[in-house]
Amino acid sequence: MYMQLTISPEVQDALNARHPVVALESTLITHGLPYPTSVETALAMEAAVRESGAVPATIAILEGVIRVGLSSDEIDRLAQMPVGTVRKCSRRDFPLVVGLKQHGATTVAGTMIVAHLAGIKVFATGGIGGVHRGHPQDVSADLIELGRTPVAVVCSGAKSILDLPLTLEVLETQGVPVIGVGTDTLPAFYTASSGLPLDARIETPDEAAQVIAAAHTLDLKQGLLFTVPVPAADELPEAVAEAAIQQATREADEQGVSGKDVTPFVLRRVAEITEGQSKHANITLLVNNARVAGQIAAALSRLP
Repeated sequence: MYMQLTISPEVQDALNARHPVVALESTLITHGLPYPTSVETALAMEAAVRESGAVPATIAILEGVIRVGLSSDEIDRLAQMPVGTVRKCSRRDFPLVVGLKQHGATTVAGTMIVAHLAGIKVFATGGIGGVHRGHPQDVSADLIELGRTPVAVVCSGAKSILDLPLTLEVLETQGVPVIGVGTDTLPAFYTASSGLPLDARIETPDEAAQVIAAAHTLDLKQGLLFTVPVPAADELPEAVAEAAIQQATREADEQGVSGKDVTPFVLRRVAEITEGQSKHANITLLVNNARVAGQIAAALSRLP
């Protein structure tokens, strides 16, 4: 796929100088969190990347132009756009958003595509998409993109509203290694562990960097998934999270919510049911993942 990108001067200078850069997605700004929390969280993630010694590159599409590295004003503008005017942008959506000069917020898959084209090797997000509970035919494009785009994704596993065992099976089929950062089991987004075993465990950013460098040397084309548990102090109790997820998922089915509308609906309802506890955990893990991704990108830049 060929796409013309507009890269901010700061990000372009960092790429030219081989300084560490971390890609950040934009659906959390438009679809994941309410305003102004969305803007505060996006800026906190950028700050965490900077504190780790890397340059943040928030990715979005504004009036059909694919932007790599948004200003704080652009992030605020994107967050305040009216509901329905910003398309969630995965691989299939780029021709529509660019061709019709629309606004687009990049998903995990969409951000991976743009990051790879820009030469950015590390990307931080909250949780990837996966296989939806009770709907095994509904498989997120994130999983397919991970199988064909060589970007290292730092996350807290797949969103726990999904079918995590089936999600891991699809990742295995796609040839994507799932690696725990300080954990042997897959994080379950709001909670630190799902109990599901991972392909490997690492302890340091330097080890992550060595894995990324090996993947690029081997030129196998697939992505890498580095999973980081939500910080313990902000973890949502498993029983509370699961009860809220089951209720929200049931409500989505009853109301006929489907496709790409399911995840934002369920996340919003879980936040309401848990009286904000899940939202707090979500924000904390987003910022923490950005920090870890910055450390990994910095370690990668130090390799020969």
